[in-house]
Parts: sequence; C-alpha cells; structure tokens
Amino acid sequence: MEELTSRLIELSAADVYKIIISKPAKKENVYRRIVIEKKESYFQAASYTEKQVFHENIQPETLAEYLISTVNGMYLQVNAWDDTSEHMILISKKGKVTYQCKKTGKQTAKSETAHNRKKKYILQEGKVIAPLVDMGIFTAEGKVVRSMYDKFRQINRFLEVIEDAVKDYPYEHLNIIDFGCGKSYLTFILYYYFSEVRQMNVRIVGLDLKADVIKNCNAAAEKYGYENLNFEIGDINGYQAPFPVDMVVTLHACDTATDFALYNAILWNAKMIFSVPCCQHELNRQIQTEQFGLLTRYGIIKERFSALTTDAIRANLLEVCGYKTQLLEFIDFAHTPKNILIRAVQKKIVPRAVKENYLKETERVMEEFHLDPTLYRLLKEAGKI
Repeated sequence: MEELTSRLIELSAADVYKIIISKPAKKENVYRRIVIEKKESYFQAASYTEKQVFHENIQPETLAEYLISTVNGMYLQVNAWDDTSEHMILISKKGKVTYQCKKTGKQTAKSETAHNRKKKYILQEGKVIAPLVDMGIFTAEGKVVRSMYDKFRQINRFLEVIEDAVKDYPYEHLNIIDFGCGKSYLTFILYYYFSEVRQMNVRIVGLDLKADVIKNCNAAAEKYGYENLNFEIGDINGYQAPFPVDMVVTLHACDTATDFALYNAILWNAKMIFSVPCCQHELNRQIQTEQFGLLTRYGIIKERFSALTTDAIRANLLEVCGYKTQLLEFIDFAHTPKNILIRAVQKKIVPRAVKENYLKETERVMEEFHLDPTLYRLLKEAGKI
C-alpha cells in the first residue's frame, strides 16, 4: 500500500478544503462515509453511520496520519477538492490504486470555499448581540468592527469547540460553572449561544475572587436580561455548586487553580469540561531528570516542556477518570503561547485496562522527572485513581 500512502500524504499537503472518504471495503465498517472539511485552523471530520454522525477535529499536521489509518484497508474511494481541481483516489478490492484529477474551474471552487468560510461562523454578522457590541467587536448595527475580526474569529472558534461536544447532548437543560470568570466576556457569549442560538434552558454561575469584577458582571447580566446568569465571589478550591453540574468551564485559571477546577469537575461528575490552562509553574519548579537533561538545560525549553507535560498529565488523569479528552489549539500561537484547550467529555464505559494504561503512563513520567502534580495528588487522596 505504498502508493496509497504516498497519495494520501500528497493529498494532506495540498490546499484542499474538503475530503470525502467513501465505499467501505468491509460490511462491518462502522461508518458509511466520512466528510472532512477545512475550518479556520483545523479540519473537522464528520463520520456517518446509518443513523448518526460523529464529529472529530483534526490538526493539519496530523491529517496525513488520520487519512492513512482511516482509509488503508477500510475504504475504496477518496475524493478531495482544492480551488481548481477534484482529486480522486480509487482502490480496488485487490489493493490497486488509481489516481485521477479533474479541473473544476477556479472561480467556482473559490466561490464554494468562500461560501463555506462564511457559513462556518456560529455568530453571524447582521444580528445585534449586546455583549459583542459592549466588547467593541460589533457595531451598534451588528457589523464586525474591522480591527476586531481576529477576536471575532477567536470567539467563534471557542464556540465551535463547545458545539462539537454538545451537539449530541440529549437534554434541553444545562447547568454550567465558570471558574475564574474574570470580566466574563466569553461567559456572556456562552450564555447567549445556549439560550438564543441553541434555545436551551441554561443556567450559568461565574466565579471569581474580585468583588468589583463580580459586581460589574452581575450588572451587565441584568442589563442584557440574562436571568439565569449570575456571578459570585468565591475560590475554586472547595466551592459548593448550587445545582448538579453538567459543564465546567475554566479559562486561564492560573497555575494549580486549573487543577482544583478539574478536580471539582470530576467530583461533581460533570459531563463536559473545557479548560484553557495558564501559567503552569508547578512542574517547572519540580522538574529534574538524569537521562533527559536536554529538556531542562535551556530555560525556554524547560518552561514550555513543563507546561506541555502539565497538560498532558491532566489529560491522562481525566482519561483515567472516565473522560474522552482532547488537547486542542484554541487560538493561533501568534496571539498567545497559552493556546491549548482541554476538552473532556464523559464516556459511558471505559475498560479498566485502558484506565490503568493511562495511569501507568502518567506515573512513569512523574517518576522520570520527579514530579508531584496537584491534580494527581488530589485525585489520589480522594480515591479517584
């Protein structure tokens, strides 16, 4: 299958905006077809069964790996489109690979791409969204301020990540805790999205330590008429939720505050967790290694490696606690180095062997680098791992 692999690698490197994987090679294939579409900074795969569709986000650098592992031996046809052409890969049942390329017309392809780009935004121009107006992103007429397009795209990217997790949520109500809400720009947008766009019965509590911030946020919620959105002064550690928690959001909670937020979410049996960690200093202070000194010798490498290791450990521990966990790019690295979003969605059943494997991976890294992460310690003391 070297030719197939080569063709799929070429395809992933081309500037394609849509890929369709079809014609299952086996009757037992779960998915009948898979449609992959290019988004702002990633690809989204929609996998279709007879009655359902499941979504997954794919980073550009892993697209080739995804295509190879998905297509090889499982599907017999791949179609892809760029601005000028349709590319087709056909695989016979004996494994023979045929490649075809058909010109589609530059103008038509670009028009379709532009249409897709416009359609993908969850929040559309033309409708006045009060929080966006007050944030200076929208004009009073509901148009995006020219200098704020990057922020507008970032907000839509955040909602895309949320939407991908809640699209199959079976209930019409949602209770959300937002830890470390700060000025709550995204909290207001989140409330608008669930109450106005999705028409759900949502209740959100924002939590922060600053009294003046909480006072201003509550005033804004009242101004917008957001009756089920309120803000409280409180610490992440030890907070008692006023309702059964369905979702926990924590954006840029500093250092181990993220760990306490994740810990509380696990204790509450929250169905979904969205966390953008910030200032991961804890492991940077602890990290030592005899075998991999290269990773700790240079300050900037040590800092970034410690931060990435922190989030990898958090993700693994969430898997141990029964969550399907992904680390996603939240916004472009050019805007901020703190660009990883942890998305964790509760799974119904996780085999014990799978949990044990994730835990052993974590403990091996902890042993090698002499680490004692807060989240691991909290979960251990609570008997969760």
